[in-house]
Amino acid sequence: MSDALARSPEAGNTAPPRSNAVVAVLAFAGIVVSLMQTLVIPIVPELPKYLDASASNTAWAVTATLLAAAVATPVVGRLGDMFGKRRMLLVSIVLLVSGSVVCALADSLVPMIIGRTLQGLAAAVVPLGISVMRDELPADRLAGSTALMSASLGVGGALGLPSAAFIADNFSWHVLFWTSAALGAVALVLVLMIVPESKVRTGGRFDLIGSLGMAAGLVSLLLAVSKGADWGWGSGTTLGLFAVAVLVLLAWGWYELRTAKPLVDLRTTARRQVLFTNLASVAFGFSMFAMSLVLPQLLQLPEQTGYGLGQSMMTVGLVLAPQGLVMMAMAPISAAITKTKGPKITLMCGAVIVAAGYGLNIVLMSEVWHLVLVSCIIGAGVGFAYGAMPALIMGAVPASETAAANSLNTLMRSIGTSFASAIAGVVLAQMTTDFGTTALPSENGFKVVMAIGAGAALLALVLAAFLPGRRAAAQAVPAEGATGGEQAEAAEASGAKA
Repeated sequence: MSDALARSPEAGNTAPPRSNAVVAVLAFAGIVVSLMQTLVIPIVPELPKYLDASASNTAWAVTATLLAAAVATPVVGRLGDMFGKRRMLLVSIVLLVSGSVVCALADSLVPMIIGRTLQGLAAAVVPLGISVMRDELPADRLAGSTALMSASLGVGGALGLPSAAFIADNFSWHVLFWTSAALGAVALVLVLMIVPESKVRTGGRFDLIGSLGMAAGLVSLLLAVSKGADWGWGSGTTLGLFAVAVLVLLAWGWYELRTAKPLVDLRTTARRQVLFTNLASVAFGFSMFAMSLVLPQLLQLPEQTGYGLGQSMMTVGLVLAPQGLVMMAMAPISAAITKTKGPKITLMCGAVIVAAGYGLNIVLMSEVWHLVLVSCIIGAGVGFAYGAMPALIMGAVPASETAAANSLNTLMRSIGTSFASAIAGVVLAQMTTDFGTTALPSENGFKVVMAIGAGAALLALVLAAFLPGRRAAAQAVPAEGATGGEQAEAAEASGAKA
């Protein structure tokens, strides 16, 4: 093994992990953290009243989480590689619990934004969990387990919406956050009891300048994308933020290529398998979130429009919930295809299924069961893709960079969702129909967004076609039965050959 890798002090005394329990706990932690994405959706229209603030200001309760997650995910991933993935996993869950308690106690805007920011800082739990699995699980368990962990991102979001709607309708809105804090506390205890510390570490000094530069660039980019519709896409603020993002990220890339221990190894991310997986992740993130924007609006618009279904937020949650269960059910199927055909084929299958789901949605959108069917089909495709992405990333990077590489891949998906929100918002704001004195998104507007979602999935298919074939990818897969350090050596060797 390379000198850059070192085992943790307690590694020699650690018993082999109980694989099933470790996977279950990590997947549960991933679901708990992903709940925060949908936690506030049912109460967003009421937040101005609850917090005594304007709607534009309360929107920061959502934006703050997005920005914090974007910054924290790659930084915490790198810290996990350096100081221990379990350690940073625990730190992330503590931040989630702390943020939930702050929000639960909040009665004004500032503490709510602070709490939501702390919740966003916990977003690295899923890539950290995948990285722990790589280090600790037998090779024959790895594909299915990482697929399940990756799917937890969608599962938590899908199951969280009906649960949050039920709590918001029947209890005080503060109960939403007390529930989140309680679930986080359970996850914290389970991780402490069951998940072992990863045996693989990388040395070096933390790249503080690189982390600050990346944070400044990402915040500028995502702030412009998420707030551009409110500020105006041609406004000086929006254009200025885009310009700052470009300049800062270019300078950051120049610095990262010249520092000995960068926050993100851009040479590794430029490898074909990593680069095209990340690009496909942006497209998939876009495609998945487009559905999350369209279906709730279609379900809630008045029936008098001729295409709205006049349903409650609770019904919206129940319609989207099966999607999360389908994503979880696809994890073993995704792993089986990856094992027999390779992760490239799994990713391409997922792209085709998602595109087909959007195509079907264009013609089937007049009944509740139509939208349940469509969401399940798209969820199946996303489940395939999200299961393949960690396999592709881990097959191309050394074990010492697993958490950082998986965190960057998760960030790429988040960037895709941010652009989906912005573009769908522009389309639906421009393509409207008059309903009394109110302008509502038109039926054709929804169909255009669906077509764009299908196009994003097909773009992911094209990008996946540039990935190395199974023979090349197989060289990066650890030997059957390898665990811990053996996986690290195999992965590092394959990374050196790439």
